[in-house]
Order: sequence, then structure tokens, then C-alpha cells
Amino acid sequence: MPESPLPDTWGSPPMTRPAEPSRRTLIAAAVAAAATAGVTAPAVAATAAARPTKAAPSLVDYRAWTSYTDWRAGTAQGVRAVAGVRPGVVVAVPAGRTDYTDPHTGKTATWEYATWTGPEHRLSTPATEVITSWNAHTPAGTWLQVELTGTYSDGTATPWYVMGRWAAGDDDIKRTSVDDQTDGKSTIWTDTFAIDDATTGLRLVSYRLRLTLYRTPGTRATPTVWRLGAMGSDIPDRFTVPASTPGLAQELSVPRYSQEIHIGQYPEYDNGGEAWCSPTSSQMIIEYWGGRLTPEQLAWVDPSYADPQVCNAARFTYDYQYAGCGNWPFNAAYAATYEGLQGVVTRLSSLTDLETLVAVGIPAITSQSFLATELTGAGYGTAGHLMTVIGFTADGDVIANDPNSPSDDAVRRVYKRREFENIWLRTKRYNASGGVSSGTGGVCYLYFPAHPSARQRAALAAVGVR
Repeated sequence: MPESPLPDTWGSPPMTRPAEPSRRTLIAAAVAAAATAGVTAPAVAATAAARPTKAAPSLVDYRAWTSYTDWRAGTAQGVRAVAGVRPGVVVAVPAGRTDYTDPHTGKTATWEYATWTGPEHRLSTPATEVITSWNAHTPAGTWLQVELTGTYSDGTATPWYVMGRWAAGDDDIKRTSVDDQTDGKSTIWTDTFAIDDATTGLRLVSYRLRLTLYRTPGTRATPTVWRLGAMGSDIPDRFTVPASTPGLAQELSVPRYSQEIHIGQYPEYDNGGEAWCSPTSSQMIIEYWGGRLTPEQLAWVDPSYADPQVCNAARFTYDYQYAGCGNWPFNAAYAATYEGLQGVVTRLSSLTDLETLVAVGIPAITSQSFLATELTGAGYGTAGHLMTVIGFTADGDVIANDPNSPSDDAVRRVYKRREFENIWLRTKRYNASGGVSSGTGGVCYLYFPAHPSARQRAALAAVGVR
């Protein structure tokens, strides 16, 4: 979402947020919808071996429920855990029925529902922010809701906050975040739980997640949820970050797609391609892993448009409340609708973490904001933009597929290591008006196989993802 001459804002259209709501600075969009293509190991062009992996960052706590044992540890009301190659939870005998009025269509429908409530997770890092993410299959006539509640460091509890209402498609409900959720101590900003005033020392010390699975009454259809997790963090305010030492020269063969060639297309989805950095970046990685859409799935796209799969990604990551394609967990969930893929939202601590991932063939989508003068060679400034890190040069500079490029061929860029690391990891920055704005503090999307190799599992664990 390049800013260029535009003011430093959160995107278009803006939501009701204070001028400096949280370090969740740039919402972007990313990932692609219902597909059935298998995922295979992509080609990797390597010029150096992986360095030994390192311990997970101490300022970030990512926890996920993915195994049969995990799902059995929760409290079930109408759901059951299923084993197999990809364990999950499904509706067994519904706990009841409820009416839901879709705020974006006005349509009221009755749904059967069942719930799974996870055990309390005590954060290793008491958090100022928490972002949930999930991977699920929602066939026609089904959808799901994710909620979070927690305990503050003062011993009081949060309410149950809705973190998202989601379906892979858009026929049954319009996937949506929920505004106006606050208790005076914390607030939900689209997809991010944030302590209202971190300077008070208040933190979230533990949380629980709740899944509600919905289906059309009288049917046997059910959502299946394979992964449910949350990333809590307490990243200190900083305008600059420590420099890492280059340790890898390697480039992954990731497809290149430009968001700019989609300007004016389907403006109902976040004003067209100008704001599609996230779904465009996600589509690159999805196809890197072998994810493909069928002609039938793309039949709705104008056949005169190039790269119709990017249009599809924008449509099926769109958050109807935020009115944009930038809801982080919606993007990760979209990636996981491709067979054999999973996706998470987390934070990393340095470019060394990205080197650890690239070394085993895992690219990453990073979120950053910067002035045109802060990233040599970009040629633009932005209040929030996502790009795909695909490797590192022999000098340690970052090789990125930057969707803010005039053509697919121009997408591959090389950015100076020190500049890139700082604009990605900082939490404070000076905007084009000279005021202070937020930075994302290392937020990224990671998409990787549902069954990663042993080396990939070790690399993911080294950056805190299991």
C-alpha cells in the first residue's frame, strides 16, 4: 500500500482508531482461497548452507493448538477432536441454535453451533499485544468465530473479545472483524488485542481462546479447524534496532506478481490493486509451495485481467468491517485453504531469523512502513506495505519480491540490509509530516507445508513457531 504523496494513514478506508492506536501499524492482506492443489517442495537456489538455528525470541510468545492431544485438552461443547494426518476439531452434536444477523447484508439466519474452549495459556512474555490466527476448512453452509479472554497483571480479567468471524467463501456470511470492543484497559483494533496504555505497566499475563463452529441446521456439514494459535508480544518502543550480522547467501525461486497491474480492478475489494500488497505477496508464496486455483474457481474474474489469482486472493481475504484486504489472520487463514499449506501470524526478532527460515526453503511476508528516503531503491514511501523476503545476497542484503512494482518482471528487488531490518523491526518512526507514527515491530506471515521436513520444523521452532 504505497503512500507516495498521500498522508500517513492506516489504509483505505480508515477505521475508527486513535491517531496512534498500537504497534499493529499496517494491516495488510495476504493469501489465497479455496483451492485443492497439492503442495510440493519448490526449487531452491542456494549458495550457502544454513547456519545453526537459534533460540526463540524472548519478547514474543507464539502458542498453537494443532495435535490430537491439544484438541482433547480443551473443553468441548458439541465438538469432537479428530485424529489422522491433520488432527482438528469438528461439530459432533450441536450444543444449540442461534440467530445471527449479518451486519454487512442485514440478513438474519439460524445456525447450529458447537464450541471448543482452550486451556489457559500463561504467556512467557506478559504481552501488550496479542494476535490470533487459525487454519480451517469451512465448506458451504458453515463458518466459525474466534474469541479471546485473558487475565491482566493486576489480576482482573478481560471480557470475551471477538477476534474474527470467518469463512473461506463469502456466500453464507461476510467475513468480518468486530469494532467497538474495549473494557477501558484494552481494545481490539481490527485483529489485534492491545493494552490501551502500555506505559502504566499493565500487561496481559495469560489468555484462553474459544472457537465456535456454525453450520446450517439439519445438515451434517462442519467446519474443521486444524490450527488455532496466538502470538503475544511486548516489543519495546524504539526508533532503531540492533544490526544483525549477515550469515546466509541464498535465494528462493518465488513467483513474482505486481499489485500495480491490478489498479482499478474490483474496487469493491479495498479500492483495487493499489491496496493489494498483502494478497499479492501471499499469492507469490502460495504458488511457490505449489498452490493453484482451477479455471472454475477463477471463472468469476474478468478474463482480460492478467494474474486473475491475485484478484481471487483479494476477494477472499477481504474484511467487510475493516473494508480492506489487510486483516492479518484472515490472510493466514486464506493461505491454509490451499491443500497442504498452513499459515501463522507472528513476530520475528531479526534478519537472522529470516535467514534461518530461508535456509530451509521458507520465505516470509514482512510488514513495514517507511519514508521514501529510508529504503534505497524503493522509490516510494508508505504508511503500511507488505513484501515477500525470498533471500539474501552475498553481502547480506535483502532480496525481496516487492509487489509495489510496475510489472511482474520488476518485482524482484535488492534492499540494503541495515535499512530493511530497521524499518521492519522498529516500533516508532517519523512520518512524512514529521510526527511520530508506529512501526510493526517485526510482524510477518509465515506459510509453510502442513507436514514440514525435519529441517523445516527445527527452523520454525528456532523462531518460536511449532
